[in-house]
Amino acid sequence: MSDTLDIPEAASPVSPSDALAPTARLLAYFELTKPRIASLVLVATAIGFFLALPASPGVSMIPLLIHTLAATAMVAAGANAVNQFAEAELDAKMERTRNRPIPSGRLTPIEVGVFGLCLAVFGVAYLALAVNTLAASIAAVTFCTYAFVYTPLKRVTSLCVFVGAIPGALPPVIGWAGASGSVTIGGWLLFAIVFFWQLPHFVAIAWLYQDDYRRAGYPMLPVIDKEGTRTNLHMITHTVGLIVVSLLPAMASIAGPTYAVAAMILGVVFLGVGIAFVVRKTQKIARLHLLTSIIYLPCLLVIMTLDKV
Repeated sequence: MSDTLDIPEAASPVSPSDALAPTARLLAYFELTKPRIASLVLVATAIGFFLALPASPGVSMIPLLIHTLAATAMVAAGANAVNQFAEAELDAKMERTRNRPIPSGRLTPIEVGVFGLCLAVFGVAYLALAVNTLAASIAAVTFCTYAFVYTPLKRVTSLCVFVGAIPGALPPVIGWAGASGSVTIGGWLLFAIVFFWQLPHFVAIAWLYQDDYRRAGYPMLPVIDKEGTRTNLHMITHTVGLIVVSLLPAMASIAGPTYAVAAMILGVVFLGVGIAFVVRKTQKIARLHLLTSIIYLPCLLVIMTLDKV
């Protein structure tokens, strides 16, 4: 749910006449949900759900999974919409975001704000009624942290990414709570993996779009770190941290040896691309790092699920 989970958006300008068409308005509302980010959120939620299941869960768990994913998708979509409501003025200054529904004039701020809040509240209520109150509480914390803490902090400090990584890492915990009604060590290990993954992932995005962030006044690390020392340190230390936490599920007997080997291989590849970024900060390598990070996380989580102990 966090922008640290963001994938660069392609510009899709819409003429004023198109914006009046009902179909264009529906597409604008759909765009508010950031479907590419939401899809990764749902993958992480589903992984958390599956890993929390007992050895022989039975088909009775399928409706519960559907309810968990549907409600989490609503909360994620609502958070993304509220984020765009809050950042509309700055989005208009950035090449990457100027064609979002509010800056492009396809939707008004009040429409976006009401849509986002209603969707998030309904999603949390849906989780509470159809799944359990623990999953609903975690989803509520996710939404509030993202919309009301991380989003305003983006204008203040580069440390906002550490706050943003918290709601970004909670979806697998929602899934875990949805399946089991509690959150044990496995759920928190998933949280740690996704938390650490977001930190080097976002460095590549922030570096690629540093001119945009500078224009909008966002103090992202590549913008304020003129020498690049802190950016390099951030990239390498948190990738190493990711490798360490990614091995913990095997050490905790949540996943087996196949997962451990795969986690090490994926981590070393990710670190290698990170080192290449540190040595030569080019657009090509930054995009390669971003692509590697996008491939890394789903692969790691899927392998963990397949090699579940």
